[in-house]
This record gives sequence, C-alpha cells and structure tokens, in this order.
Amino acid sequence: MAEDLSDYRKSYEKSELTIAQSENNPFEQFKKWFKETEAIAGDIEVNAMTVSTIGFDGFPKSRVVLLKSYDENGFVFYTNYDSEKGKAIAQNPNLCLSFFWAHLERQVIIKGRAEKVSEETSTAYFHSRPAGSQLGAWTSPQSEVIPDREFLENRLKELEEKYSTGEIPKPPHWGGYLVVPTEFEFWQGRPNRLHDRLRYTPGGVPWKLERLAP
Repeated sequence: MAEDLSDYRKSYEKSELTIAQSENNPFEQFKKWFKETEAIAGDIEVNAMTVSTIGFDGFPKSRVVLLKSYDENGFVFYTNYDSEKGKAIAQNPNLCLSFFWAHLERQVIIKGRAEKVSEETSTAYFHSRPAGSQLGAWTSPQSEVIPDREFLENRLKELEEKYSTGEIPKPPHWGGYLVVPTEFEFWQGRPNRLHDRLRYTPGGVPWKLERLAP
C-alpha cells in the first residue's frame, strides 16, 4: 500500500544567504557555517557528512561518515581502504560530500577529488582513537559478507586478548582521505521554496561566486 507523504512540508524561514554577506573564500564560508551550527548543535554530530562515490556497477552510493579535520587543503575522513567506498575511490577519486544541518535549514555540497593522506597522518590519528575503535578497525572486514554477528564478536575477543598489553598497530588497510574541493555550493532554506544557493568555482580570486536558481 502506498503511503501519502504529500503533507510533509515546512516553510524555511530561519535565515538568508546573499553574496554580500558571504566570504570570498569558500573554506572560510564553510568554517563560518560550521561554527554557527556547532554553537547550537547540542549532542548532534555537526561533522556528520554524506560521502557519495561511483561504484564498479556504475551506480552512485552514499553513506554517512564523520569529518575529522579540514583546512585550506581540503576535508579529511578515515575509513577501511578495502571497503566498498575505498575500492570505489581507488577506481574513481571524484566524489561528493554533503552536510545537512536541519536545525539551521542549511546544506553544503562539495565536489572534489580524494587522495590518501600520509601514512604518518593516518597512524597519528589512529592512535588518538579509543582502544575499542582501534580494535574495531582490525575486527571488521568492512563491506564483506560475514556469517553472523558472532563472527565479529569472536574476532573482537581474539584481538582483545592479542593486544591486551602494548600498543595496537594501525592496520595497513586503514587510513585517511583528503578531499580536495573543486566546487562548493551553500544552500539556505527560504520561504516558498525560493531557496538561496551560492556556488563557488575556481576562476575568481581564487574562487568565482555565483547565485543559482533554487
């Protein structure tokens, strides 16, 4: 039976986004919005972002991961390089990041190319994680078919015993990606679905800023 969702709607009226009030640099605009969201987020993970890749089957696939750092060079997240997303990135490093901050009626979409961060950077971040998360990186053959939940739990117990003392080494198949942006779009919800959309692309000083129709 079909379920009618046509009454699921709201009017976006919390803010506006104009070129005049925007930063010339999209990294600075992202930082501005991120900090504003962080200030009112409570227990919401402001750094949660959707990563979309193109798989071997030609279909796009999106999943939520956590942004772990960003600066003028790009945006960094960590994962299993042997996972479905890791294999997709190895085949086609072009991907898309998106942030949706519903409580401020804002979205940021970033197109870019992914490249692996240095082994030293990945190792340093790995050892900053809780021990349970470190063991989890060894436990899960991410994206592979497994027989049941007990497979993971038994594997974790084995690893807890193996690394009960001493440092847990970083798995060779685990590390970070730096996404180097080629385009930013900032979206602010507005009344009557006439949303504000501003796009940054290379070609200005050093970015060109344009308004898009909603």
